[in-house]
Amino acid sequence: MSSAKLLISLPDELSARFRALVPRSQRSQLIRKLIKKEIDKREQALYDCAIVVEKDCALNKDMENWTTILNDGLDSNETW
Repeated sequence: MSSAKLLISLPDELSARFRALVPRSQRSQLIRKLIKKEIDKREQALYDCAIVVEKDCALNKDMENWTTILNDGLDSNETW
């Protein structure tokens, strides 16, 4: 697995606590796990939102109407 280095900033107090409690050899692994957990949570929230939107019949009907209105009377080969 390839990896990228990131530069992050932490408040002094948090940085001191992190360095005091997490051994140097475990720091990257801990940060990877925490970031992955947060990203997974956010991706799941977006997915859940997309499912709700997909099931919204009124919204889907509105989208169909807008598609019809936007394409009404336009020739796809017409240039402006």
